[in-house]
Order: sequence, then C-alpha cells, then structure tokens
Amino acid sequence: MSEQALEIWEELEKAISLVTTARRMVLTGARVDLTALEGKIRYVCGAAEALQRGESQTMLPVMEALIDDLDHLAESVQSHQGQVAERLTALNGG
Repeated sequence: MSEQALEIWEELEKAISLVTTARRMVLTGARVDLTALEGKIRYVCGAAEALQRGESQTMLPVMEALIDDLDHLAESVQSHQGQVAERLTALNGG
C-alpha cells in the first residue's frame, strides 16, 4: 500500500470518528460544528480519486459505511431540529 493510501486511511478513520462523535453530541442536544468533518471528507474523496484503482477499491466498503453513518447523522440532526421547533412552538403558545 502506498504512503498516500495509508494517509487516506488515517483520514478516513478520523472522519468516521468525527461522525460518531457528532451523532452522540446531537443525540444529547449539543451544538455540533461539522466544518472539520466536511474538510476531512472532501480530502478523502479527492485523494482517493488520485490513487490507482486497486488501492482505492479497497476503501469502497469503508466509504460506503461512512455514507451510511452520514445519513444517520443527517437523520439525527433533522430529528433534533424537529424537537427544537416543537418546543419553540409550545413556548410561543402554539
């Protein structure tokens, strides 16, 4: 495995960790800044495109799992936003 592929794997693992942490934070009602996550994902995707096909193919299952995790994070954020909206409506006599 090339040095660049190893670096991408490390960044991919960091992205997965960031998603996991963000989901936990959202579930507890904490505010989450996704800027770092966006940067990591942008880097991983761009760098993976530059790899030889064989090297990047080995990353596909992990990238697909990351996409699933991102979908779950999006669902958690939307659910939390709905709960906040309901509370605000209730507070406003709604």
